[in-house]
Amino acid sequence: MPMNCLGSRLAVAMIAIAFVLPASAQFAPPPTRPAAPMGTAPSPRAASCHNGASFDRFLAGVKSQAVAAGVSQRTIAEASPYLVYDQGIVNRDRGQRVFGQLFTEFAGRMAAPYRMQNGQQHIKQYAAAFARAEKEYGVPPAVIAAFWGLESDFGANMGNLPTLKSLVSLAYDCRRSEMFVNETIAALKIIDRGDLTPDEMIGSWAGELGQTQFLPVHYVNYAVDYDGDGRRDLLRSGPDVIGSTANYIANGLKWRRGEPWLEEIKVPQNLPWEQTDLTVQQPRSKWAQLGVTYPDGRPLPNDNLAASVLLPMGRFGPAFMAYPNFAAYTEWNNSLIYSTTAGYLATRIAGAPPMRRPAGPIAQLPFNELKQLQQLLVQAGFNVGKVDGVLGQQSRAAVKAMQIKYGLPADSWPTAELLARMRGSTAQAQPAGVVR
Repeated sequence: MPMNCLGSRLAVAMIAIAFVLPASAQFAPPPTRPAAPMGTAPSPRAASCHNGASFDRFLAGVKSQAVAAGVSQRTIAEASPYLVYDQGIVNRDRGQRVFGQLFTEFAGRMAAPYRMQNGQQHIKQYAAAFARAEKEYGVPPAVIAAFWGLESDFGANMGNLPTLKSLVSLAYDCRRSEMFVNETIAALKIIDRGDLTPDEMIGSWAGELGQTQFLPVHYVNYAVDYDGDGRRDLLRSGPDVIGSTANYIANGLKWRRGEPWLEEIKVPQNLPWEQTDLTVQQPRSKWAQLGVTYPDGRPLPNDNLAASVLLPMGRFGPAFMAYPNFAAYTEWNNSLIYSTTAGYLATRIAGAPPMRRPAGPIAQLPFNELKQLQQLLVQAGFNVGKVDGVLGQQSRAAVKAMQIKYGLPADSWPTAELLARMRGSTAQAQPAGVVR
């Protein structure tokens, strides 16, 4: 499923459902335009956050908001047959779960050589548009191409569900109603300005559109007409995809022109592990003094460029130098596995060698044990977000804190030893006679 940034674009980290398409996958025509979709009955509980209003009453309110935001009555009339409720969409949203996966496994599939080569081929095919985007927005071609490849395999997999139905169904549901009301109104604005028609709006179940999977608010704010046809068409126009993605990365995600984003490094085994975190930035010269080098042993530049050491699988796994521009990746998708893979794929498209493989297998806690560890962390007073058996950034931060407490290498990677320590600590804290 396509992803984007948390907060303004849906950031559900379902990255491990990653599709793998053949190397020959290129542009595919948008899915066949469907007839106006039929809806399914709303769930009674969906109205709880709308003062008990029926879907029809709720939808009338959304249409009024859209008109107040400048959407024409003509567009409202054109879109109305598609603004129907589908409980199946809501069920998918509620039932989504994130799958834990080793970074090397995920990156091995998603940053596979065929996708790197496909990215390089697209940079050649659209050389003029990429050059223009880099000049205007400062975003390197490889960065754009990596997102393009990961989000839809360059247009081959954009989703096949009616966007308006998805958006309005999620808007009526109470989990993120306000967000999806805004997205629904933005989708109507896309129609109103002539970029897409209602029946052309086909995408993912979460309402994302186009070859780099923009939610409608981002489509409205950042899509540009790079091919000069008067429309911002992110479903079919390669130049529009390139320019719009560059605009979003530069102005939405605050890309820093001329600076790197991610580089593989080699770390010494006596590194102060508590400092290996995206929240800790130090000059490259400082990391060099601590023994960090490039993988082939070359020294890091002796300069003041700020950087963090990123260990997606702990101290025995791959190691990266993450620069301020890496924040654009975690804003695009807050899953560390996805964002690191996207940054890594961009380096590969730009010509970097493949990352070194770990010297040996890296143990990963099974799902149930990782979930138990999260429960113990919550009991210890940490906010790990959802207790779901997945190592998100909040869980990583809590793991690091407990590793420091127990005198373990604080590399944020959960281990059986940490789990055993926390189990023992909990057992000792139990009053006599209490059984759990």
